Amino acid sequence: MRHIEDFPADFLFGVATAAYQIEGAVNEDGRVPSQWDTFSHRPGAVLNGDTGDIACDHYHRYADDIRLIKDLGVTSYRFSIAWPRIQPGPGKTNPRGLAFYHRVLDELDRHGIIPAVTLYHWDLPKWAADRGGWLNRDVAEYFNDYAAILFQEFGRRIPLWITHNEPWCSAFLGYALGEHAPGNRNWREAMIASHHLLLSHGKAVNTFRSLGVEGQIGITLNLTVADPAGDQARDHDAAHRADGYANRWFLDPLFRGEYPADMLEVFRPTVGSYDFMHPEDAAVIRAPLDFLGVNYYTRSIVFDKPGDGPLNLGYVQPEPAESTAMGWEIHPESLYRLLTRLEREYTQGLPLYITENGAAFDDHLGVDGQVHDEGRITYLQQHLVAAQRFVQDGGALKGYYVWSLLDNFEWAFGYSKRFGLIYVDFPTQTRMLKDSAHWYREMIQRP
Repeated sequence: MRHIEDFPADFLFGVATAAYQIEGAVNEDGRVPSQWDTFSHRPGAVLNGDTGDIACDHYHRYADDIRLIKDLGVTSYRFSIAWPRIQPGPGKTNPRGLAFYHRVLDELDRHGIIPAVTLYHWDLPKWAADRGGWLNRDVAEYFNDYAAILFQEFGRRIPLWITHNEPWCSAFLGYALGEHAPGNRNWREAMIASHHLLLSHGKAVNTFRSLGVEGQIGITLNLTVADPAGDQARDHDAAHRADGYANRWFLDPLFRGEYPADMLEVFRPTVGSYDFMHPEDAAVIRAPLDFLGVNYYTRSIVFDKPGDGPLNLGYVQPEPAESTAMGWEIHPESLYRLLTRLEREYTQGLPLYITENGAAFDDHLGVDGQVHDEGRITYLQQHLVAAQRFVQDGGALKGYYVWSLLDNFEWAFGYSKRFGLIYVDFPTQTRMLKDSAHWYREMIQRP
């Protein structure tokens, strides 16, 4: 790979985590239950019955973990704030929750690490879920109230704010496919949830502006490239639908103030009326962004499959030798294609951050007591080359965050999938830098 100094001097190299996946301490210091506490304790919802009750115990070990971040030599740390730690109910604030994140920020300040904070990484408080969750338009207001608390409390301490992480997952995995909390299987509900998630984002951005908060604010979308499995017109049409489902359903309202017309028609037989979309919502959702966060892991290869849900999509599975432990194809070229397409069609010079990129592999301790994860090193190296190519083309990419700092609770997969640069032995909570962590540090520090 070309030298890391080929990236601009102010380019941010970082690592990323999420609150429910690492913090644990679910009943401490005034934290109330989240929908993921409820969901993970539901029999059969999560592999092996795993929960986030303890996770990586980061709530108690944050200082040691931040020292590990410092040891990696990264310039920035992306983490999420747990809404259930901040608001025990509507109109209420938990000072102990705020104090915890002040301690985290203090530790980051001590080590010169720039915080990038996500407001919502899927851990909706149970009290909001009990009021209908993202199906209830009022939850957009609850989220705005929560965001305002954080802006006022931490506004001078955090330069990069992200409203939502991957609203596609919150809406479609949570409400249509049943794989994430709350575990529903209703496509109309997914449409409603996606709209209210975007509405809450826009409201929070406007509140950020009205409060005069220093720093920048954006949103993170999980985006992909959808390629047709064949050359027939119906396969190309399928790829266009897949792109609408995964990408345009969120990009178009954020940047163009409207949902893609073709996808409104695709979903209409299932959704029926779009009465949950109010005329004034479009302008709120399109509130100007300071940057767009991009989570990229793989591409999709699709074909027309009549009768398979409202989208009539089939997905080609990659060969095991060409995929990660998640079964996701390793395809770095599509990261370059995605970034180029975003700048050409949507962002047009707006700063971009790769807020997540990484891979799960079947990591294990070797006979020498080390974790030799050559597959992850290759994955990261190839994707950094793709990112670097985009930057050298003049693309406005400003940072890159590896997912993830630590092996953690990987949602419906529990603790079975390891994404971390740092190996976690969950029974003992021992941390160990994998070979990929050493490689990442050397890449960043290379003269």
